[in-house]
Amino acid sequence: MERPDLASFAARSQTSRGRRHPENFKDDRPVFERDRDRIIHCAAFRRLEYKTQVFVNHEGDYYRTRLTHSLEVAQIARGTARRLNLNEDLTEALALAHDLGHTPFGHTGEDVLNRLMKDYGGFEHNRQSLRIVELLEERYPDFNGLNLAWETREGIIKHSSDYDHGDATGLEEYLPGARPTLEAQIIDLADEIAYNNHDIDDGLKAGFISLDELAGIDLWHETFLRVTELHPGLSEERHIYQTISHLIGMLISDLVDETGNIIQEQGIENLSQVHSQEDRIVRFSSAMAEKNRELKTFLYSRLYRHYKVERMRVKAERFLTLLFENYLDNPSLLPTSYQEKFEEHGRERVICDYLAGMTDRYALDEYKRLFEPYERV
Repeated sequence: MERPDLASFAARSQTSRGRRHPENFKDDRPVFERDRDRIIHCAAFRRLEYKTQVFVNHEGDYYRTRLTHSLEVAQIARGTARRLNLNEDLTEALALAHDLGHTPFGHTGEDVLNRLMKDYGGFEHNRQSLRIVELLEERYPDFNGLNLAWETREGIIKHSSDYDHGDATGLEEYLPGARPTLEAQIIDLADEIAYNNHDIDDGLKAGFISLDELAGIDLWHETFLRVTELHPGLSEERHIYQTISHLIGMLISDLVDETGNIIQEQGIENLSQVHSQEDRIVRFSSAMAEKNRELKTFLYSRLYRHYKVERMRVKAERFLTLLFENYLDNPSLLPTSYQEKFEEHGRERVICDYLAGMTDRYALDEYKRLFEPYERV
């Protein structure tokens, strides 16, 4: 039932390493389509609606959340996979799953939990995503987790971006020395394309960055002028939207062209050759990568380190630290279902799972319930 025109180096259901637990299925969906559907229906995916990227949930309804970001990544990744004749179902499954393990309050939450858990194994969101799909989701009668295919789990743990610094300890099952599928490699740059461009949109909307500042960034400036030529007299708001749209299209086209060139130059004909490559195959051209780095540097200094974002970061760090320490000192404050897991997983790891699963809104409400005397518990 998969596309008949998949490239010889694409992932296929019939060559999958399979699932950890045997199952009798009620229908004959392809392996990775089933994985995608399981991810969409799991609780961790739904919670992404109220986990945020840069702007905390209560700051406005316009700004991206982890859920809308994941959908944008899926759209970019799936289109890229189609143009390279790769497996779109696996690509979409990985795009939708790549942020499942994220904490409330963006990367601040991850940093805080990693610090608090430094003596208990640390915290890294890719490992937490894998922990969710292998253990924490409780939906099926005969096993915990989602029982995803090996290739999907491999793609989750090998997701790599500027914010991912995990190690391979305990992950030997996923062949740390081997490159993941091309479908998994696409997610890394689809993620980057999505968050760079939607952070421009959100940053402009919030007034944290300006068009005058962006004019000094070559990639933005060139695309902005291109839109001016195509649509003279366009209103500023529409001009911004069209610039972002064209910028995404340019990045995808460059990614597809460069990746296609590398596949041809390296003579990639099968999945084994993909796994054995010294470097990742999916990448931008050197010229586009340099321009994209300039944009990322700008966003880091002007948006992610904006004083208002920093204020929320400091508050979030305080919230999560106090919650963690309070649960550690008074574990009976946790729901009974979590207390029952202490013996199997350790008190600290269970507390970490509980905090990591919270949405921004739930974490703020929990802080009020525990520390404000007139708040109902």
